[in-house]
Amino acid sequence: MSIFKKLLFTILLVFITSNLTVANPEEEKDVDMLPLNEIRTFTEIFSKIKDDYVESINDKKLLENAIRGMLQGLDPHSAYLDKEAYRELQEGTSGKFGGLGIEVGYEDGFVKVISPIDDTPAQRAGVKAGDLIIKLDGKSVKGISLMEAVKIMRGKPGSEIVLTILREGEEKPFNLPVVRDVITVKNIKAETIEPGFIYIRISNFQTHTVDNMRKSLKKLKNENTDNLKGLVLDLRNNPGGLLNAAVGVSDLFLSNGLIVYTEGRIKDSKLKFTAKPTEVFKNIPIVVLVNGGSASASEIVAGALQDHKRAIIMGERTFGKGSVQTILPMSDETALKLTTARYYTPSGRSIQASGIEPDMIVKNIQFNVTNSNNMNNGLIKEADLSGHLDNEIAENNIDVDKKSESNSSLVENDYQLYEAINLLKGLSIHLKKAG
Repeated sequence: MSIFKKLLFTILLVFITSNLTVANPEEEKDVDMLPLNEIRTFTEIFSKIKDDYVESINDKKLLENAIRGMLQGLDPHSAYLDKEAYRELQEGTSGKFGGLGIEVGYEDGFVKVISPIDDTPAQRAGVKAGDLIIKLDGKSVKGISLMEAVKIMRGKPGSEIVLTILREGEEKPFNLPVVRDVITVKNIKAETIEPGFIYIRISNFQTHTVDNMRKSLKKLKNENTDNLKGLVLDLRNNPGGLLNAAVGVSDLFLSNGLIVYTEGRIKDSKLKFTAKPTEVFKNIPIVVLVNGGSASASEIVAGALQDHKRAIIMGERTFGKGSVQTILPMSDETALKLTTARYYTPSGRSIQASGIEPDMIVKNIQFNVTNSNNMNNGLIKEADLSGHLDNEIAENNIDVDKKSESNSSLVENDYQLYEAINLLKGLSIHLKKAG
């Protein structure tokens, strides 16, 4: 008996049995009945494809395609994971996988870049959040599933793939060659920008993110001899990741209250996550940087800190992915990635399709600052005059020059971060005066 005939027999048997077990129809009005007419239509279409399609197709392939289509029709994030895709997903959440280094979704039949991952082939090649990938190696992505597109983009390290990209602001699509590589995600970057002002970037939320974050915070605290004045938490172009990791990061900066809660149809989807009294940096001003590439778990963190008024959110409106996907392993080593819930910020906001609105909107403007005079709008200073008197404290002159060079570099390379640091300096001065 073919797979198709076995499936049809099972479906019809379940349908008959379900009817036989209804003892009192008046008491069982809410029981969902199998749509017999739709099942007949499905079997007719299946049979037509088997008999009339230009090429012979086996039952397994047809049924897998039907499953993929069923899930793809639900939302952009639900998907069927075959053995290979399931294995790659497990590798991805642990921090190492092969490919280009981009988080993607589905929009209008095309592959949409949610965000490129830091220090990956895609980022280095110039792929940007919001890009639409319309062709892969010259072949249109129309008509193929997101998982199929991901498979094509993955490949042998060192091999090249050409992405045809449609980008807002560009008149026509353009080709962008990208060389595949083994992607090892170092999801935490931490440094002291200036004495007392620290910077931490999270590129995505993985299994070890919270532990790495805690270690980075401790290291920075020791570097600044406990004299911390402000923290910039950079979640720009962070596509998300594990829900538990987002909760753990939020908990590092909160001492109590709700972090996030989820609502869905099944019992296991109704969850609440609250902060424990273990806040790492109490009373230290925090600025969280976000943009259109900040999605999912990033929005959980930004939303929680915003609702608790623990941080100022700066940048641009986030992506707006407010749904939770659950990985449901199947018996044949495949899995379903199924949207099972929506998540809500502590105040009850749903971020789905709307995103997080920053407290301060700051576009990442590009400046061309070649020297410190540009920062002064070309005006002549005392130090520019011939024969000017030197400051008797030479070290101060050096410090001022170094600060000016540092500011110029920051304005040129990352205007949003520059503004975040300026805001933290202002808050630090205010708190000092108020104290």
